[in-house]
Order: sequence, then C-alpha cells, then structure tokens
Amino acid sequence: MSLSATVAPRRALLLTSAVILAIVALTLGLAPAPASASAGSSLEILGLQGRLSTDLGLNSAWVVIAGLFVMFMQAGLAMLEVGFVRGKNAGSVIAKIITNFAIAAIAFWAVGFAFSFGRGGSIIGVHGFFVEGQRAFPLAFPLNSKGVDPDALWFFEFVFCAVTLAIVWGTTLERIKFGVYIAFAPIFAGVIYPVVAHWIFADGWLRSSLHVQDFAGSIVVDVTAGAAALAVLLQLGPRRGKYGPDGKPRAIPGHNMPLFGLGIIILWLGWFGFNPGSTLNALDGRFAEIVLVTQLAGSAGVLSAMAVMWAVTKTFDIGMAGNGAIAGLVAITGPAGYVAPWAAVVIGAVAGVIVVLGVVRIDRRLDDPIGVLSAHLLAGIWGALSLGLFATPLLASHNLPGSHGGLFYTGSFTQLGSQAVGVIVTFAFVFSASYAVFWLIDRTIGLRVSAEEENAGLDISEHGMYGYPEQFIPIPELVGYGAVPASQRIGTGPLSDPDVTAGRGRGAR
Repeated sequence: MSLSATVAPRRALLLTSAVILAIVALTLGLAPAPASASAGSSLEILGLQGRLSTDLGLNSAWVVIAGLFVMFMQAGLAMLEVGFVRGKNAGSVIAKIITNFAIAAIAFWAVGFAFSFGRGGSIIGVHGFFVEGQRAFPLAFPLNSKGVDPDALWFFEFVFCAVTLAIVWGTTLERIKFGVYIAFAPIFAGVIYPVVAHWIFADGWLRSSLHVQDFAGSIVVDVTAGAAALAVLLQLGPRRGKYGPDGKPRAIPGHNMPLFGLGIIILWLGWFGFNPGSTLNALDGRFAEIVLVTQLAGSAGVLSAMAVMWAVTKTFDIGMAGNGAIAGLVAITGPAGYVAPWAAVVIGAVAGVIVVLGVVRIDRRLDDPIGVLSAHLLAGIWGALSLGLFATPLLASHNLPGSHGGLFYTGSFTQLGSQAVGVIVTFAFVFSASYAVFWLIDRTIGLRVSAEEENAGLDISEHGMYGYPEQFIPIPELVGYGAVPASQRIGTGPLSDPDVTAGRGRGAR
C-alpha cells in the first residue's frame, strides 16, 4: 500500500475526530449551568399549571406536525438519490442522510438557532444559544403573543436547515469522501445557513430594510443549497466516465426508477409541511389555501416538464417528470403565502420548463447526478423573482409590512428589484463561504475518493459493506444466502452462481 493511501484515511479520521470534539467542547463550554430540580422556565411552569392559552397549544402542535412532514423529506431525498445512483453506491446515500441529520441537529441546537432566530442585530442573532432564554426569540412566545413555543419553533426551523444541507450533496454523489460530510455539516448548519435565515426569515437586513419576500424558502433553502452544491461540484469534478474523449456527456442511468418515484412522492408530501407550516399559525385558516397553491404548482411543473420532453424526444421521461414536480414545488416555496392560485399554476409551469432546459444545458459541462442545480438553484431563483411579478398587495402587506405587490398588480418594479438583490446577495455569500470551506477540506483530507474506490463503489470502499450484497458479493461468500440449496435458487440468483453455471441445479443430472 502506498504512503498516500494510508495518509489520507488518517487525515480523514483526525478531521472527523476534531469535528466531534469541537462540538462536544462547544456544548460543554457554552451550555448554561443546569437548573435545580425544582426550577423551571416560566413557560414550563405555566404549562404544568394549565395556564397556557389554547391558541398557543394549537399553533405549537400544528408547527410540530408540519415539522414532522418536513423531517420525512429526508426519506424522500434518500429514495430519490438511491434510485438515481448505481447499485454499488446505494448504501452510501443512507449513511450520508442519517449522519448529516444528526450533526445538523446538534449544531443547530447549540448555535445555529440562536444565529438564525435569536435577538440581535441585522446581520446575525446573538441570543438564545442552546434554545435557552424565553425572550430570546422574537417569532416565539412570549415576545410574540401569537407565536409558538420556542422548542416547537426550533424543531420546525431545524428540519428546514437539515433539508437544505441534504440538498447540497446531490451534486457530489458517487465520488465524494464520507469525511467531507462530517467536516462541512456543522459549519453549514451552525453558521452558513443560519446567517441567511436570519437575513430573510427573522429580522435581518434583507427582510427589515429591503423587504425581501420569501415565505418558506425559495431563497433561504433552495438558492442556499444550490450555491453550496455548485461550490463543491466545481472542485470535485465529474464522475469517472461521465464525459467521453470528445468532451460529450454520457448517460449514467440510476439503478432503480421506482425508488426515485417513491422519493418524489414523499418529497411532495413533505412540502405540505414545508409551505403550510410556515404560517406558524393554525388558527387564521391560511394554511389550507397554501396547500392548494402548493399542489397546483407541483402539478403544473410535472405537466410542463413532460410536455417539453415530449416535444424534444417524443418520450415521457420519468426522471424529467419527477424533476418537474420538484422544480414546481421549489419555485412555489417562496411565493406560497403571497400569490393567488392562478399564479401558482404559472409559476409551476415555468419552473417545469426551466428544469428541463437547465438539466440539458448544465449536463454538457457539469456532472450533476440528480439535477440539483436545475431543480433547486434555477427553480429557486425563478420562484424568488416571481414574487416581484405575482405577489398580491394584500398578502404582501399581511406577511411583510413594508413590502410591495408584484409588477402585474402594481405596475412597479420595486419588489422585483428587492427580490433580485436577495438572490444575488444570498448566492454570493453562500457560494463564497462554501467554496472556501471545501477548498480547506480538499487541502486537508481531500474531497474525492481514489479512482479504484470510485470504481468499486462507495458502499464497499467507504463503508465496508454493500447496499445489495447478493448482487456484488460472490455466491460462495454469502454464507446466509448459500444455506439455500442451489435447486431453490434457480432463476433467482445471479448468473455467476457456480452451482447454476456448473449445471447442478434442478433438473440437471
């Protein structure tokens, strides 16, 4: 074994250990001293005494339920990615999803939530670390008399952060080192994402000064994820064999389109927590209309994407149909609470066209296995800008006093200009910060596995096991499977089964 082959894993192990120790040290160093057994927050005491309002309980329950829907989107992303990669990399997707979700939870609890939604200046929050301090969060009770429990708000906003992080890795599938996930996740969930969330979701400068509208995250989630995804992709490079000697792209089909389709349906379901839950309120009746708006945009995205693919290829492409749904849902995420149903159809339909054209164009130069740059970055930008066209003045004043209706209602470009600034600033910050972090990771542990490891697949090279063991491990080594007589494996086992190829199966004498 070469020296470089042994040094790289050691560096990865050291970096992984350093990240874990840093999280532990941060927790021990910044966490508040434990309270006495009889002590408790005034909110907790009021709850135990049954003195909290019914409105607070209902709103908090709705936000937690909506958050569970958003959490379930992790399963949707997992199935989508598993379906779109080759079988030798299927298991690595699951390991990545679970690990990133866990790291994001600790980082967002310790510092990310405070940076995002804690009281502070126009750049970043500075109160509420470890979700402590009842008066640290302006969107939560008691500072907001119509708000929700701070813990409910934390959970809802955490799953937003975790989904954003999960989207980032879509451009890196099948060739990135597992240690990169561990190194980047706490920085993204603890600092990069929270800064953007504070600027637009809380009381940061883009919201309070420029009145940038973003109801549920076309900018905060999708532009942020897309910018970070592009930053890592430019340094990582394409999968081996993606581009031929002439530079033309080659198709690398996924191994399981039914799983991809299941992922799309799960994500679509999750969007009914994503958008309606962003009302943070169950009592004003608005979440039902947002469900309608969300559904219409996703449906329009599917139909327009399929129509474009039929016009170009005379086939109803399964992958493009799914990406059309995602693009339509991404595009409506920001406008969901600001636009009328008819506008949702237009927004979703345009997103479906954008994603098809984007995938085709981007694939010529950049290897984006699941279309993150098209379905999230480009569709997210369109969704953000569409608010400057279709936001109704009534909903604009209700959601964000000081903001304006769109061009088609007011004849003014004011809100469109604000939306463009929000997109540009967010992309520039996230791309620059993420590029710098990935550059440092590349100089320490490296971003990419070796050619041999990539050819073998990340399941075995990074995790020491296969997602589909019966497909890749020789039959004699499958002890548990080998316990089944060869005669019963006829027609079910791989062609390399020695008992079958030797002619000793059922009917052979």
